[in-house]
Amino acid sequence: MVAQLLPEFERQHPGVHVRVQQLPWTAAHEKLLTAFVGDSTPDIAQLGNTWIPEFAELGAIAPLDARVAASPAVPREDYFPGIWESNFVDGTQFGVPWYVDTRVLFYRADLVRRAGCPDPPRTWARWEQCLAGVKRVAGAGNYAILLPLNEFAPLTALALQQDDPILADGGRRGNFRSPGFRRALSFYVSLFDQGLAPTATDTQISNVWDEFGKGYFSYYVSGPWNIGEFRRRLPPSLQQDWRTAPLPGPTGPGTSVAGGSSLVVFRASRHPEAAWQLVEYLSRIDVQERFRQLTGDLPPRRSAWDAPVLAADREAHAFREQLERVRPMPRVPEWEHIADEIQIVSSLAVHGRLSVEEAAAELDRRVDAMLEKRRWMLARRRSAP
Repeated sequence: MVAQLLPEFERQHPGVHVRVQQLPWTAAHEKLLTAFVGDSTPDIAQLGNTWIPEFAELGAIAPLDARVAASPAVPREDYFPGIWESNFVDGTQFGVPWYVDTRVLFYRADLVRRAGCPDPPRTWARWEQCLAGVKRVAGAGNYAILLPLNEFAPLTALALQQDDPILADGGRRGNFRSPGFRRALSFYVSLFDQGLAPTATDTQISNVWDEFGKGYFSYYVSGPWNIGEFRRRLPPSLQQDWRTAPLPGPTGPGTSVAGGSSLVVFRASRHPEAAWQLVEYLSRIDVQERFRQLTGDLPPRRSAWDAPVLAADREAHAFREQLERVRPMPRVPEWEHIADEIQIVSSLAVHGRLSVEEAAAELDRRVDAMLEKRRWMLARRRSAP
């Protein structure tokens, strides 16, 4: 898809030729690490936002603060703040947002109205009332919400809505026994304890879209890719019966996760000036709109949402609102492994094998062990002359 954007860039920059290498998302992380070790990194790449701390810690990607400050093509004030912030590690900027991802509610508006909830919930208390109402009218064997136990994002979003950070001491230790995380985990587990959500992974659901259409569940926390999936997979008779809404929060509109991918320039780039020119080109509003048309990915710049097609997209509106209230996940290289532990330990709590207090303590124990090397490295760095 990106290759289709490049002829115009090459026309505007005579003598510059861009060679695109496409990597499967599941293999990209390891291939880029291998390229770094083998001193064969590309000039520019798309990195998942949660990968940036790792590549920054390795010294693989170049700081971009000076380039961004001097460039009118990358206006900080036009980017969603939480997405922009996800590109910073220890106060230094290493990426420019390329496309965005977050999580919102997908819901069956017809079934939710029948349960007495005509408007999307804005608080946890109202959401819980709506979930209970849906469960009452859903019929035997059906549920109110699907929260797949092999997905960390829904619980992480609830945790990001708290005042307490997920990690403590500058990312050196877990903070899962904090009141905030325990509040989020308690609410999450309660949805299963009340029978509002099935204790299942997404692989145990035969087909998410079919089950949503059948009314097996009426709420689903998911990302922007499912706008297209629901439009393709639900029958015409249901196309007016589903909606999206921002996540509720403890006492008002809630925060969600700041996801997506960013553009980075590798420190070993042989053509750093041309690489930055490409970042600037891909950051243009017209180019972002064309990329959205090609892929369905959502743009990180507010002004790009004024494009007529996107502005008229009913289901995209919730993402536009939610993107004003997103927070980066902890910016440490170990985050993806930490996210795996959150998913594993929270699943134990859902199945009743650990209490909320025990699960929080277990997460602190596992994550503190995982971050031991980080603490050692930061201590050495601080004591170095």
